[in-house]
Amino acid sequence: MSGPRTYGISTHLFHGQRLGRDHLREIAAARFTAIELVATRTHLDYHSDAVVADLQQWLAESALTLARVHAPVSERYSAGRHVAPLTLAASDADVRARALAETERALHIARRIPFEVFVVHIGTPRGHGPDQTHRSSRDGARRSLEALHRVAAPLGVKLAVEVARTDLAEPGPLVHFLEEVVGIADIGVCLDFGHGHLTGDLVDAIETVAEHLLAVDLHDNRGRTDDHLVPFEGTIDWPAALTTLQKVGYDGALMFEVPARGNAAGTLKQAQQARQIMDRLFAD
Repeated sequence: MSGPRTYGISTHLFHGQRLGRDHLREIAAARFTAIELVATRTHLDYHSDAVVADLQQWLAESALTLARVHAPVSERYSAGRHVAPLTLAASDADVRARALAETERALHIARRIPFEVFVVHIGTPRGHGPDQTHRSSRDGARRSLEALHRVAAPLGVKLAVEVARTDLAEPGPLVHFLEEVVGIADIGVCLDFGHGHLTGDLVDAIETVAEHLLAVDLHDNRGRTDDHLVPFEGTIDWPAALTTLQKVGYDGALMFEVPARGNAAGTLKQAQQARQIMDRLFAD
C-alpha cells in the first residue's frame, strides 16, 4: 500500500445505543476518518429519510466518510456485545425473503449518502443441517446476491460477502462460490480478521481471497471464540497479517470492529494505540 491509509471505526462500538451526533464526534476526535454503519433499526432507523438525513449532517460536521454499511442484523441482538446478521442464505424461503427486503432497504442509504461497499453474510454454521440444507443455502445465497446486485450496481455500491465460520463463507469455499456459482465481478469479499483467524491460518486466508478483497475488518481473538478484541490483545500474528495485506495490494479502509469494553472512550483510546502500532509495522 502507498500513501496514507484510511482507518475507520465500525458503529459496532455503540451498537447497543441509538446512534447520534456525539458518537461521531468521539470517533473524529480519536482521529479516525471513516465509519462502517451497522444497519440495525434500533441503532439507526434507516427506514426513516429524516434519520438518514441527520446521519449525513453528522458525518459532514465530523468530517467523517461513510466507507461502508454492514447489512441488517437481528434486532434481538441489538443491545448485546455481539451482533447476529440476517442471513441471505436461509433455507426457509420466507425467512430469506424478509432478510432480502430488509437488506435492500438498508442499501437505499446510498441514495442520499454515497458509500462504496455493502457487507453481507451468507451460509449456515457448519454441521447445522443435512446436505440438502447446504444446497438450499447455496442456491438461496446466489439468488439473494443477484437480487441485491441489481439494486446496488446503479447506486455505485459493491457487495462484499464477509468471511465467517459457515458452510459457504470460509475463505476457500467462499472464493469458489463467488467464482463458480455467482460469477459477478463486483461482488467480492470482506475479510474479517477475527473470523479468518478462527477458520484457520489468517495469512492463508488473506492470500486466498486477495483477488476478491473489497473490505477488511480488524479485531482480535485467542483462536477459540469470536471475542472482537482490540488488535494486539489476542493471538493473531499481526506483523505477518499486515505484511501479507500490504503484499496483496489492499488499499481500502481498515475498519476496527470492536465493542465498547467498559466504555467507548477507553476502547477508542486502545484502538488509537493499535493504529499507531500498525502504522509502524507497515513502515518497516
